[in-house]
Amino acid sequence: MVVLLAGAVSCFAWSGPAAAQGPTPATGTEMGIATFQQHCMGCHGNPNLERVPTPDAIRQMSPERIYDALTIGVMKVQGDQLTDDQKKMLATFLSGRPLGSMKAGDAKDMPNQCASNPPLGDPASGPSWNGWSPDVVNSRFQSAKAARLRAGQVPRLKLKWAFGYPTGLSAYSQPTVVSGRIFIGTDIGYVYSIDASSGCVYWSYPARGNVRGAVTVAPIKGHPATKYAVYFGDAHANIYAVDAQNGKELWMTRVDDHFVARITAAPKVYGGLMYVPVSSSEEFSASNLDYPCCTGRGSVVALDANTGARVWKTYFVGEPKPTRKNSRGVQQYSPSGAGIWNSPTIDAKRGALYVGTGDGQSRPVPETTDAVVALDLKTGEILWHFQAQADDAFMGGCSGPEKTDNCPDPNGPDQDIGNSPILRKLANGKSVVVFGMKNGTVTALDPDNKGAVVWTTHVVDIPKGQEHTFAALLNGVVWGGAADDKNVYYGLQSGGMVALKLATGDVVWRAAFPKPAGARVINSAAATMMPGVVFLAGSDGALHALSTADGRVLWEYDTAQKFDTVNKVEARGGAIASIGPSIVNGMLFIGSGYAVTGSNFGNVLLAFSVQ
Repeated sequence: MVVLLAGAVSCFAWSGPAAAQGPTPATGTEMGIATFQQHCMGCHGNPNLERVPTPDAIRQMSPERIYDALTIGVMKVQGDQLTDDQKKMLATFLSGRPLGSMKAGDAKDMPNQCASNPPLGDPASGPSWNGWSPDVVNSRFQSAKAARLRAGQVPRLKLKWAFGYPTGLSAYSQPTVVSGRIFIGTDIGYVYSIDASSGCVYWSYPARGNVRGAVTVAPIKGHPATKYAVYFGDAHANIYAVDAQNGKELWMTRVDDHFVARITAAPKVYGGLMYVPVSSSEEFSASNLDYPCCTGRGSVVALDANTGARVWKTYFVGEPKPTRKNSRGVQQYSPSGAGIWNSPTIDAKRGALYVGTGDGQSRPVPETTDAVVALDLKTGEILWHFQAQADDAFMGGCSGPEKTDNCPDPNGPDQDIGNSPILRKLANGKSVVVFGMKNGTVTALDPDNKGAVVWTTHVVDIPKGQEHTFAALLNGVVWGGAADDKNVYYGLQSGGMVALKLATGDVVWRAAFPKPAGARVINSAAATMMPGVVFLAGSDGALHALSTADGRVLWEYDTAQKFDTVNKVEARGGAIASIGPSIVNGMLFIGSGYAVTGSNFGNVLLAFSVQ
């Protein structure tokens, strides 16, 4: 640390007391990058300063080393100008894991280790929920055969066990369940293998950063004594394959070297390739005039699943070029943005892959932002795209007194397509690719006609005169829906759920959930389906089961509470703002405690069964 940071002792872009910085961002990632950009980017990342470590070099350090440097080390003078929370969040953002997680999270020190570790069965031979969806078309529909749970049994679901993530703050990874085992990533950087029935733990693997996206289990070749691998990505844009039997690392590949590039969605493994969506945390806050905004680019990377070698990489905006200098003389760049926040959808029939892209960060904004884009599975060539929102350049920290001339003007409307496109075949034999937007627009595209619009439905009621307000632009669909062969179901940021006909987009029903007067409850988490039932969670921690016939509530459970855990970790649930439950073999599994806004965090994995 002394070698890396000695040149930066006197180099700290200080911009006033912490109390004068305006509203504190809600999440650790947002607060961390905002603190780094506001207080550190004047030196770290400045090409004119020698001996100062780059942001990427610092991001490879542990949170303890970064925190110590700011509290008792060579950066103490600068660290004394930050609050302790800012220092902790800064260390968490840069390292990609919470303080104390490396030691506390190791399964070897947990009291609930499994008594034995029998050979893992073939993941494809029994009931499973493998990755973001149990199928590659991202329908998030679990068959009756795999669910082994009937609609009439849902009201009898009871908590069977709970597993706590030591030092965890956000339970945002969706459980993968195959061969009677759960494989799940965590914000503390560990990936766990857990027995689905009892909650005992088989092994843990410490990734270099937090693991937010769902993992995938698939066969692997070329590694003696290893049949199946667990594939996943982390907050530093590293991709891993580890032995599903024992957690031994098989290979690791970094797919993007931008210092804020990260993997937030689940990769897909198909046909011997691993398709990786790459996003970025750059847009969370870049108003600081010392920051050279913006150079992050979203992409999809195809890797050989056996070796990790890159096969192709497709960016969704061109290489950033210098455009202007801001009022402090710091160079600005464009184009940028188009992060991929969703798991790719595989269209085997057409040899295509579909993703939704995020907004741009600087102008001019390319047509491939806020779009659904089709790529060739073998080459990565863009086959077609449909842009749902034009000229959307958005940066966090660009409102009120925090706004600077780094910020796009106008800023937003921030319409990233964060949900995976759903590919479904209609009764007439044709197919549609369906997606939703934050403004409440749901659209179906024709994959056989270069993404031509089949139908568009606006599912959020907007009062007259409020077409450009928060209620209009950010009250719709975020993390995704679920679809059977007739309807598609989406939870809404404004609260509740809507069901639409796949063929026409007509509204079948709407559902609302009771909430305290004046409270805002967000139901933007991904929906999960099984025959007759659709599940949806919310920012209040409530998990709902609804009838697909009419939206009637069949069962509810409050996860925002403390739990006794099988691994004796102090744990509680909180908001469920992105993931949906995984349903396998008569059980339901979900992590509780990811709050996009607010403070309703948690660190628990819950398992339910019929009792």
